[in-house]
Amino acid sequence: MRWQGRGGSGNIEDRRGMGGGGGMAAGGGIGAVVIGLIYFLLTGDPSGVQVPAAGGAGDRSAQSAPVDPATDSLGQFVSTVLRDTEITWGEIFRQQGETYQEPRLVLFQQRVESACGSASTAVGPFYCPGDQKVYIDLAFYDQMRRQLGAPGDFAQAYVIAHEVGHHIQTLTGVSQQVNAASQRVGEAERNRLSVMQELQADCYAGVWAHHAEARQPWLEPGDIEEALTAASAIGDDTLQRKAQGHVQPESFTHGTSAQRMRWFRRGFDTGNVDQCNTLEATSL
Repeated sequence: MRWQGRGGSGNIEDRRGMGGGGGMAAGGGIGAVVIGLIYFLLTGDPSGVQVPAAGGAGDRSAQSAPVDPATDSLGQFVSTVLRDTEITWGEIFRQQGETYQEPRLVLFQQRVESACGSASTAVGPFYCPGDQKVYIDLAFYDQMRRQLGAPGDFAQAYVIAHEVGHHIQTLTGVSQQVNAASQRVGEAERNRLSVMQELQADCYAGVWAHHAEARQPWLEPGDIEEALTAASAIGDDTLQRKAQGHVQPESFTHGTSAQRMRWFRRGFDTGNVDQCNTLEATSL
């Protein structure tokens, strides 16, 4: 991606180094991160890997952590990608006669407090509808490369765009609709609704990529393949094979690798949010 030299977002909360404590949760280290990540991606529930908040109120501050901006290339990258999602979704909402409410993105290390509870690095990136913020420990990108086989800057951008996709679902009422429906059905149907919601967020990530490239080309050869590789690496079937050696389709909550790649590609190829209506799709 040719991202250098573009403007960054003003909606970054840098909490790195603030209230993170002295280490990972029990059983910490890379293995714990991967196990927790797989749990989160399979369940969509950050509460399953919660850890106690350090020091109580420390994480509520939006102050910048002592990170040198001159050497914080990854932080600058995240800020740039977030800014581009703001431009893209702002224009899409304007075309529909609406105003886009931009989310904030929180950078943290090891653990963080959100309106959705306390979570550790092991949950991976997540979106909290309670405070309309995206949360990410940038160490996750190293895990993508080394543990999930999904390297590349556009794969990293896809992660942010997917979480912003969940923000779009909150603004449009899809998340509320899914949550309400989930209260009235059994586990199998709840999982199916979750898959639909996650695949729509993948499609929205593709819509963003389509419009970002059309507005000011920045993709390089292989970038789309990086995103597709990342989508494949976090498919339920792929993660279950890694975690337990077999697949349980009835427990899928995010979609298979093939589905995740297909819906991202659909959003990228069409650039049309109407093509992302997974809730009424005849086939996923």
